[in-house]
Amino acid sequence: MIEMKEDVFDKELNSHELVVLDFYSTECPPCEALAPKFEALDNLYGDDIRFIKMFRQGNRELAERLGVRSSPTLLFFKGGKQVGDVLTGGIHRSDIMRNLDAMLPGSRVKEIHDAIEQKTSETETLVLGAGPAGLAAAIYLAQAKVDTVVVDPLLPGGQVSTTHQVSNYPGFIEPQPGFMLGHNMAEQAKVAGAQMKVAVEINKVDLQNKEIMVDGHETIRARKILITTGASPRYLNVEGEKEHYGKGISYCATCDAKYYHDKEVVIIGGGNTAVEESEFISKFASKITMVQQFPYLTANRAAQERAMADPKINILLSHEPRGFYRQGDKMMVKVENLDTKEINELVTDGVFVFVGMKPNLELITEPLEKDEWGYLKVNHEMRTSLPDVFAAGDVISKQIRQITTAVSDGTIASIVIARELQ
Repeated sequence: MIEMKEDVFDKELNSHELVVLDFYSTECPPCEALAPKFEALDNLYGDDIRFIKMFRQGNRELAERLGVRSSPTLLFFKGGKQVGDVLTGGIHRSDIMRNLDAMLPGSRVKEIHDAIEQKTSETETLVLGAGPAGLAAAIYLAQAKVDTVVVDPLLPGGQVSTTHQVSNYPGFIEPQPGFMLGHNMAEQAKVAGAQMKVAVEINKVDLQNKEIMVDGHETIRARKILITTGASPRYLNVEGEKEHYGKGISYCATCDAKYYHDKEVVIIGGGNTAVEESEFISKFASKITMVQQFPYLTANRAAQERAMADPKINILLSHEPRGFYRQGDKMMVKVENLDTKEINELVTDGVFVFVGMKPNLELITEPLEKDEWGYLKVNHEMRTSLPDVFAAGDVISKQIRQITTAVSDGTIASIVIARELQ
């Protein structure tokens, strides 16, 4: 693997049939996450494919010519022409391998895959999830000299990374960009000594034996496991929703309602969360339009009565959203009248979606005790129903889910774990 400048790239491309190019930046967390994977794959595929790294900001002309606008970006070339996928952001090892494999004969791919060595490592505590709960726990554990590994299939930060600004986290007078708050937590954990394995694929979680497998070849064994995988909003899965997540569409009133002072918003949903959060948003917004798919609200009666009595709140019953898009500085919401099938457009400043949350437990197969909504039950020390398995943050059963409560949960779990390991 070589570091290269753009003035020799074309020559290099002509000299090698197969090339993979990594455009990276400094002070770039996803670039840091990619670097060890890229180096390891160079050791596997390097006899067949030329691996090149290039500093994007120092080679802007070439980056622009190749359409590269973010770091890291991986590009694949065969015979001087770009092939395969353009990989960006939190890049998984399997996605890189899939593109590398497509460039080689099947027989050679088999030889390379057969040469992959299975690896086993051990740690005292494995933190499964790099959101605020997991990162707070990692900071405390590492500072207590507990050998700690944090694993996450995405980049550090959890939901806070997609929050536009956080103004209620103690210690910051000015609102903080969510991604920076998550980044700083991760950096603090690393400085304390925690090992971060992020943007990895988690292939198996075995809580009974307290081990997991990542990227198909590395098994990590631990004495204690802390589950901090968080929760995710239930998405509508309609056009434009993901594209405008954090850019006009929010799933957290406490986080974002304050940014809509004297502005108009649309709320999707009619259950307890939607109706109760509309009361909070009403303190800021000048007008609220609530879109509910049923011909009635499903929230408790007291909440319904308060919402219906609020002159700022207009309720569209028997309507469903069909798409979101931006027009200038306004959000446009396509809604369908389920009775007449008529499609209309709502013009608004922002959208809040409240159709429920779900705990991120897809990888957990063991029969941990859960509440009726699928969240993990824990005791006051954050212990689950399995010995030496703890849980903290939004994944556990509790009433309030905020960054500060997640950090609190992670702190409690880490102190209990550290004491037991000592």
